[in-house]
Amino acid sequence: MNYQLYLVTNRYNDSDTEFLKHIEQACGAGVTLVQLREKDVSTGRYYDLAQQVKTVTDRYHVPLIIDDRIDVCQAVDAAGVHIGDADLPVAVARKLLGPDKILGVSAKSVARAEAAAAAGADYLGVGAIYPTQTKVVTHRTSIDTLKAIITAVNIPVVAIGGIKEHRLNTFTDIPIAGVAVVSEIMQAPNVITKVHQLRETLKGVMA
Repeated sequence: MNYQLYLVTNRYNDSDTEFLKHIEQACGAGVTLVQLREKDVSTGRYYDLAQQVKTVTDRYHVPLIIDDRIDVCQAVDAAGVHIGDADLPVAVARKLLGPDKILGVSAKSVARAEAAAAAGADYLGVGAIYPTQTKVVTHRTSIDTLKAIITAVNIPVVAIGGIKEHRLNTFTDIPIAGVAVVSEIMQAPNVITKVHQLRETLKGVMA
């Protein structure tokens, strides 16, 4: 699994057509993973969106991760699910998903990271590294904590939270598996150009 440039979606004020276009452009330009994140929609609406997004991600052979909802993940046969502190226990989520789906877990401390890894997480999302304006309530995670988590676990760690192109050099010489990006891609004036720029910058950071 390639976590290097991990797109986490946010619809902002986009229509469904615009939203799907941004995802398609991002997939075509080279994001390596897409997480569909919807916090304030009905199950039916989430399912419909997930189906539409998966049609796009499948076209470009990009794995689709569903935020929070194991039922939606299973219903559309997505690649996996990502859960946070307020969701099901990691071990329960792993049992429901089975061994073949990807399970991502948010972690803000070494203790949470170690427990998640032991309970069956495939990767960790660590952050918010920088302030973020998404609807998700976040608390800052220091670079020192990020480094400590990477040292403590033997599964991939993805940095998330306010990740912008000009901040990528923060991660030089830190062995993250990738960065999760939201607004920098979803609100880019030119999504294709932005993804190309992020990929190029990451080559130097993650060399």
